[in-house]
Amino acid sequence: METQYYTLIEKQDFYEIIENKYGELAVFIDAREGQPDEPVLEFDGKKTALLKRDKRLAVRLDDIHPDTVAPLAEAEFIMIVELKGKMVDRVYACPVENVEEIVFEGRQTRADELVKSKTKDELLKSFGAVKSWTGGNA
Repeated sequence: METQYYTLIEKQDFYEIIENKYGELAVFIDAREGQPDEPVLEFDGKKTALLKRDKRLAVRLDDIHPDTVAPLAEAEFIMIVELKGKMVDRVYACPVENVEEIVFEGRQTRADELVKSKTKDELLKSFGAVKSWTGGNA
């Protein structure tokens, strides 16, 4: 498969992996915007997986349960179930690729990332403002 560049990596804080009586696996995650395009799940054989959903977005799954490692490493395909609340938004299959190491490219988004807000004075200082003009009615 060709190397793809991802501009966004979203960390899935809570997800669920289930196995049916046939040994097939499904991963339940939050629904994302847009349709998946040639999705693939990369698994490092330890505790991290990366769902490359399309050329723009990848979803990171951390802390995979130890009992899931062997079935996931042996799986050729996995079902992805995207949920909006408790309702199924879409279901699709994707191949599983076992990799030595997950390489994260792009910037991480989602609510688990905190960015300190700047005050107006902090912004002006970091911008290096030397002059300021005001306009409009006072």
